[in-house]
Amino acid sequence: MTAARGFAAFPPQRAGARFATSWWGRAWVKAMEDTSLDQGLLRKGRAYAKTGQVGPITVSPGRIAAVTESEYDTVVRVEQLTEAAWERFLDQVAAKSGHIAALLDRDMPHDLVAAAEDAAVPLLPAVGDLEPECSCPDWGHPCKHAAALCYQASWLLDADPFVLLLMRGRGERELLEALQGRAAPPVLAPTPAAAVGVPA
Repeated sequence: MTAARGFAAFPPQRAGARFATSWWGRAWVKAMEDTSLDQGLLRKGRAYAKTGQVGPITVSPGRIAAVTESEYDTVVRVEQLTEAAWERFLDQVAAKSGHIAALLDRDMPHDLVAAAEDAAVPLLPAVGDLEPECSCPDWGHPCKHAAALCYQASWLLDADPFVLLLMRGRGERELLEALQGRAAPPVLAPTPAAAVGVPA
């Protein structure tokens, strides 16, 4: 079974800190923002994300979770890929050795995502794909806490696209082991995930 990954809480950021500098991170943020009907809650979410109102984040298949504002249990659910979809995705990765090298270098190739989409494997979320839940009394969709969690998750995605694949259902080691048995150049052992630092 794929293990969850835990990430330390981000410290407060400088005022000009940006969210989602990678193209796949921006796609994640866009999916969340396009779902929202309240720009005010998004502004509050960005402020919460930058001022350290989100606790340690846990990423596991189908969800990301954190305690926000020191008391609210906040979860954002992501649909997991089916076994058949994973097989099609692995076929696309194995079809080009550069895909494996890019992933191990913490990059998500455009052509891999496009090929996966052509094979009916949605890696990146679209509008309505992110399902926020929070124990706070706010009825926003997402509330400011879930928005803050999503904004901080974009920093995790920037640093390591395997975080996105874990949300979709499989972790790095599991994926690389599955690729070992396919007709592709040898897959290197997974390298330690890049440390998630303070955004530039």
